[in-house]
Amino acid sequence: MKPRLLLVEDDPISSRFLSTVLQALPADVDIAGDCAAALASAGGHALWLIDANLPDGSGSELLARLRQRSPATPGIAHTADGSAALHQQLLDAGFAQVLVKPLTAQALQTAVRDALTGAAGATSKTAPAAAADAMADWDDEAALRALHGNAQHVEQLRGLFLAELPSVCEKIADALRSDDVAGLQAALHRLRASCGFVGAARLAAAVQQLQAAPASPQARTEFQAAAGALAAAG
Repeated sequence: MKPRLLLVEDDPISSRFLSTVLQALPADVDIAGDCAAALASAGGHALWLIDANLPDGSGSELLARLRQRSPATPGIAHTADGSAALHQQLLDAGFAQVLVKPLTAQALQTAVRDALTGAAGATSKTAPAAAADAMADWDDEAALRALHGNAQHVEQLRGLFLAELPSVCEKIADALRSDDVAGLQAALHRLRASCGFVGAARLAAAVQQLQAAPASPQARTEFQAAAGALAAAG
């Protein structure tokens, strides 16, 4: 019998990737976009996979409320934030593992199998940033590797990514204009994970640079150039 999983993720690109990989375990996957939807779910899940930051609360808060109903159900946190401090906070909150987005299908499936069998997990790590302007727009090999070599899934996910990209870039531009640091970091956080899932290598590096130095004219220029190149190609 297939396990029933609850995936809590508000970003459509991340949600599509994660749910596709989880269904291939195989597993039945219920998807919630925020804390309210997760709490309104029917329950009875073998595992919860919860984004660390949600529109209406934190992943840690949601885990605590779900645990009131089902104390023994394991939880895995997923986040695009690779900081050690956040990872420790999530582990202290009771998550069995912390996964950093983007991640490969194999890494996700291994983490889920370990959580379902009670094996000890480990926090995943992110790679250091590379120079954005030295990278190709698309890394096809990375995208195929993330999706078990399924070219059709890569194409579908990239189509959704390109459709969402203009609105995401507008949110980032608005945050920069209004000096909204929290809004900017939230938008960049989500975009960075999406870039990894579809192999948008140059834009991912530009996002990471802008996260580190949002006031840098060079970082802003490279972000605009990387996003514009993808929009033109799409």
